Amino acid sequence: MKGIFYCLFILIVGMASAQSDTTFWIGGGLTSLTFSQVSLENWTSGGQQSVALNGLGSFFADYKKSRHSWENSLDIAYGLIRQGGKEVDFTKSDDKINLVTKYGYRVKNQSEHWYFSALLDFRTQFARGFAPDNPDSLISKFLAPGYLVVGLGIDYKPNKVLSFNYIPLTGKVTIVNNDSLSNLGAYGVDPGDKVRAELGSYFRIKYKDEILKNINIDSRLELFSNYVENFGNIDVNWQNTLVMKVNKFITANYFVQLIYDDDIKIESESDPTSVSPRIQFKSVLGIGLTYNFGASRDK
Repeated sequence: MKGIFYCLFILIVGMASAQSDTTFWIGGGLTSLTFSQVSLENWTSGGQQSVALNGLGSFFADYKKSRHSWENSLDIAYGLIRQGGKEVDFTKSDDKINLVTKYGYRVKNQSEHWYFSALLDFRTQFARGFAPDNPDSLISKFLAPGYLVVGLGIDYKPNKVLSFNYIPLTGKVTIVNNDSLSNLGAYGVDPGDKVRAELGSYFRIKYKDEILKNINIDSRLELFSNYVENFGNIDVNWQNTLVMKVNKFITANYFVQLIYDDDIKIESESDPTSVSPRIQFKSVLGIGLTYNFGASRDK
């Protein structure tokens, strides 16, 4: 699995750098690095020293010729934070790998908006994560969990910035490639198993546009319902990225993600004995150096 991922990574980055006018490819992306530090000495108001570093990369490579289209994207992010003195270890504050590839074949020459489509969506993280209240308790690592969604369906693109992708026949695979997490039945797998396969229905809305001058938004809403178990319960993954350009190299980035997965049970903060599916929420705000390269996907 690692070999497949690294091959796909090299493929997409390589395609993103190919900008020849003689091909049917367009590619590009951005990389961003943000840093923050708080230093305190004899500070009577209280507080803690902190150091935080966040990096992100967003790359795409798209192919279009005649009735064929092939869209590829890779989004990665990683962040570290240390609160307290130098004796305190850094912990991760952000960690994401999301690879999406989608092939489309236009329904007919007269139609500019409808496509038969095939989708592959892979998500995981780079490094190990630990419980906030127990730094020795592992809760995640590469491919634990990992999510793979594959399916065949139809894609409607009313314009260049909006698309609706419905896949009535979708396979969703949850991977927990760690013995301790697998034995606990983490992330919805049966205790002792490292893979859980589901068959269901998948709906994806994507919107990407410059909503105001130098302000871009990328919003993706993904919904999945299992045909076999608890049909009608909907897993939600909603990601929103807002990029506000200050000048050529400095931007402010705001990322918000909301997840609800019926198979992931989370303890209540007020009552540790109460375990149930809950809404997961993450937001990351950063201001720092950003480098854009290649073409714009919206043009």
